[in-house]
Amino acid sequence: MRDEHGYGQMAAQLLAWYDRHARALPWRVPPGGGVADPYRVWLSEVMLQQTTVAAVKDYFHRFTTRWPTVHDLAAAEDADVMAEWAGLGYYARARNLLKCARAVAAQGAFPDTRAGLQELPGIGPYTSAAIAAIAFDRAETVVDGNVERVMARIFDEHTPLPAAKPILTEYAARLTPAARPGDYAQAVMDLGATICTPRAPACGICPWRGPCAARASGTAPDLPRKVPKPAKPIRFGIAYIGRRADGAWLLERRPDKGLLGGTLGWPCTDWATTAPNDVPPTQADWRALDAEVRHTFTHFHLRLSLRVAHLPMNTPGEFVAADAFNPRDLPTLMRKAHALAAPALGA
Repeated sequence: MRDEHGYGQMAAQLLAWYDRHARALPWRVPPGGGVADPYRVWLSEVMLQQTTVAAVKDYFHRFTTRWPTVHDLAAAEDADVMAEWAGLGYYARARNLLKCARAVAAQGAFPDTRAGLQELPGIGPYTSAAIAAIAFDRAETVVDGNVERVMARIFDEHTPLPAAKPILTEYAARLTPAARPGDYAQAVMDLGATICTPRAPACGICPWRGPCAARASGTAPDLPRKVPKPAKPIRFGIAYIGRRADGAWLLERRPDKGLLGGTLGWPCTDWATTAPNDVPPTQADWRALDAEVRHTFTHFHLRLSLRVAHLPMNTPGEFVAADAFNPRDLPTLMRKAHALAAPALGA
């Protein structure tokens, strides 16, 4: 079949650039370095959802050191995995991570097709395509935010996101080669992360500067266009940080479903758009701190007032002993609360 648009040549140009400039990442096999481990590809892709490479590197190292294989992760205790995930956010990912690991362990190995991968818990269209391409060299179209930006500029597409998603995916499919699809998928993502950046793209050194329609028209810095997001509402809540005389901390495990699901944290009121009812989890001399935690979730801003108390030894509830307590095991929101409250409790 004739390649009238030069898409094959463009893929070859990008792969040649990638061979010289590929980012060194802990989950990645370098160009020509052999077959990628599907466990490491899957784990990195799940961690990278809604998160930056810089934030993920340390988590990935800890996970793969503690659980080197998917079978090791499948055998892990839920609480241990949630503690290691603490601070990475979007905790449904961690719960699905365990479900998926156990499903893969039960099957014996990862499926090697996009369709098979997408049947696993927590694996959607993007992640299944990425694993199939990178770990199994399947010619799948992999589209993340970086790829969307590159495609919008290459084709000078002005339809705003999110309506543009299927259009940009179709563009990406045109360019995806049958040869080295895994390297190609990573190459486009690297191009978006290092050259075709959201602001001030480095068009002068881009391997695709020639065929880039947006560079030619001068619209590259303005793409992709996006529909303005509505302002996030503010919710309010109260967190109760209590400590016994022996140094143990009063904590609770949040329900599996919902924000911060399955994680360990301080007892809290509901998070509402109006002032919450001040109902402590147990009887004690609770004091209000002249400080509040401010934290932003995907759909709202949270302002969390703090109450602290020294608790009697016979206080009911779930306590974590002082020598077993590590703030790093808490989600970021709860760590912020601990940092403000600890001095008031002699910690």
